Amino acid sequence: MNEETQPLTEHLTELRRRIIWVLLTFLVSLIVSFVYATDLFEFIKNDAIGSNVKIYAFNPGDPLMVYVQIAMICSMIFTLPVVLYHIWQFVKPGLRSHEQKNAGLYIPASFFLFLGGLAFGYYVVFPMLYQFMVNLAKQMNVIEQYGVYQYFDFMVNVIVPMALLFELPVVVLFLTRLKLITPSLLHKIRRVAYFAMVVISTLIAPPTIIANIVIAIPLIVLYEISVFISIWQYRRLEAEEKSWEGEEIQDDHSESSS
Repeated sequence: MNEETQPLTEHLTELRRRIIWVLLTFLVSLIVSFVYATDLFEFIKNDAIGSNVKIYAFNPGDPLMVYVQIAMICSMIFTLPVVLYHIWQFVKPGLRSHEQKNAGLYIPASFFLFLGGLAFGYYVVFPMLYQFMVNLAKQMNVIEQYGVYQYFDFMVNVIVPMALLFELPVVVLFLTRLKLITPSLLHKIRRVAYFAMVVISTLIAPPTIIANIVIAIPLIVLYEISVFISIWQYRRLEAEEKSWEGEEIQDDHSESSS
């Protein structure tokens, strides 16, 4: 094996090993999640719907699908930090010491932002949307009868997009690091971004002004935080480039003097 193919083989071997660790973590967390899936189901049902409201299975496989869905989501949440950790460990050798410190911040930030998005979607967005649907059903004299799979699928489609939207600061930080976006670009598209946040809030929330404002404001705040983070990262990049240029000039002077 020549010297060029050996590093590639080592990288592929390390990548395979890390993927195995991620899969094992997902499998173990999935087994544990299966054990507590029914308890979590009871908590969500009583907390979100209320113990006085009955939900039904319109298909024999609906309870199983909900059971698997809850276990899968819990397993993915528990596996997310492990995935981020192994990604960081895989790219860490190719980074400088200060870059390693910066990249290490992505892991807890991404995880806690994701959890924050889930919590915001579950405790703020979904209750407002659910209450709006209940009031609308009463106004239309429609008898409420919830299918267990339809209910949980509807809830997941609300809270998971919110969790992904809360990853915006980390995404902006990463793209700024790659020089794909700049603070000036974020400033130029601020109005478009605000409009997009309002549109997203109207798509997620019930068509009421208060609900739209409650959802749009946190998204706009996240965007402004992302702009601030982009400015901070961009200035760090400029400082790093100047230091590299200074080191190159010193190296050239030392080589010419020798």
